Amino acid sequence: MSFLDESTWHAAVYSNGWVKAAGEAAVTAPATGAEIGRIGIADPDDVARAARRAAEAQRAWATRPYPERAAVLRRAGQLWEEHAAEVGDWLVREAGSIPPKAGVETETAAQECYEAAALASHAIGEIIPSVQPRLSLVRRLPVGVVGVISPFNFPLILAIRSVAPALALGNAVVLKPDPRTAVSGGVSIARIFEESGLPEGVLHVLPGGAEAGEALVTDPHVRTISFTGSTAAGKRVGEVAARHLKRAHLELGGNSALIVLADADLDLAASAGAWGSFLHQGQICMTTGRHLVHEDVLEPYLVRLAEKADHLPVGDPASEQVALGPIIDANQRDKIHALVQASVESGARLIAGGTYDQLFYRPTVLADVTRTTPAYAQEVFGPVAPVISFGDVAEAAALARDTEYGLSLGILGKDVMAALALAEQIPSGIVHINDQTVGDEAVAPFGGVGASGTGSRFGGASANVEAFTETQWLTMQGTIQQYPF
Repeated sequence: MSFLDESTWHAAVYSNGWVKAAGEAAVTAPATGAEIGRIGIADPDDVARAARRAAEAQRAWATRPYPERAAVLRRAGQLWEEHAAEVGDWLVREAGSIPPKAGVETETAAQECYEAAALASHAIGEIIPSVQPRLSLVRRLPVGVVGVISPFNFPLILAIRSVAPALALGNAVVLKPDPRTAVSGGVSIARIFEESGLPEGVLHVLPGGAEAGEALVTDPHVRTISFTGSTAAGKRVGEVAARHLKRAHLELGGNSALIVLADADLDLAASAGAWGSFLHQGQICMTTGRHLVHEDVLEPYLVRLAEKADHLPVGDPASEQVALGPIIDANQRDKIHALVQASVESGARLIAGGTYDQLFYRPTVLADVTRTTPAYAQEVFGPVAPVISFGDVAEAAALARDTEYGLSLGILGKDVMAALALAEQIPSGIVHINDQTVGDEAVAPFGGVGASGTGSRFGGASANVEAFTETQWLTMQGTIQQYPF
């Protein structure tokens, strides 16, 4: 029997063990349209039962000695390594990932668990002064139950980066993965922690739609929400969470700029630009959505970028060696194509791509772009590289700032101090000098500003402790304080 044998989870959700869900749905391979499994779909009642059970189990889990919690996370990391091939195969078939991208996800999942294991023994308090003759402490306690809502594009990484640290810090978790990638982004996580020794009831995995998501946000047992997804959906999550006085950590969309300065090595710049725009079909929040290129090197950069796009193979990553796989579904493909067509109609010049076959969209390069070109002004979430020129660094900074988003920024050039000075003028949660915009590590705080979210809330010890614990002030003294009354 394989690690992800469907007989374990067919039409089920993981809630205190595998249980029949309210509904079920097909698991479909976007590259072929074939049904490759079936998964349980949770409704609000399923969510309510899971949250209640999670709250009950969390109390005992939080009191476990930290070496026990750390051991569970370390074992989970080992299991990701042991089962990387099988989980990676699901990422290829279910999410349309090319194998190297799938490998990054499973490797990162292991690293997230190893880093989280260290959180279990991380210092979680400090002694502070007091005007009274007493011991005065600030300490961090688990929030209780953490609700995690994760998307389809990097389904494993974008779930485990919240699940692992939340568990390590003594919380229970209810995870709602996107139903389109419920196996690689949900079932695999349930199975890993089932095998790693996590007590029953501490983790629940319930794929579901908008109704299940709203139930998770509003449930009284869930105290903190970790959401990764579109800005529009994130605003709704934040609004509902605020009405229920809950913290919502929101990692949302982006339209990240890659600035190519006049002294940049253009061969390397075009390679970085192609990777930033076309990796995983551009379905990444950090994707390079805007190429800002100095006017002196605009044409040679365009030539190189278009050549990259024209030569990248697109196809089924499960059966061919390709650079780009399928778009996740027809709705997303049609949105991408509509933005490309609208851009050309508004005056942009199509110099590569702009066509598709089924869900396979060719990497696309647009020249003669203006600030109002649709594929430049909006987040495309597809393999589209709009290129605009600038005359000096002041104009480059103004162009880069001219967006509601602020997730990631890349600046390419030989003078790194000049690049750093330019970066200081552009609000962004992430900055990469001499690299493209897509990058994440388990030890690094991740998040954006503006419409890209509520700041760096995931990754690294400090950000994870802030996200998944509450602050408590505690004082102690040897005798009862005497008062005038």
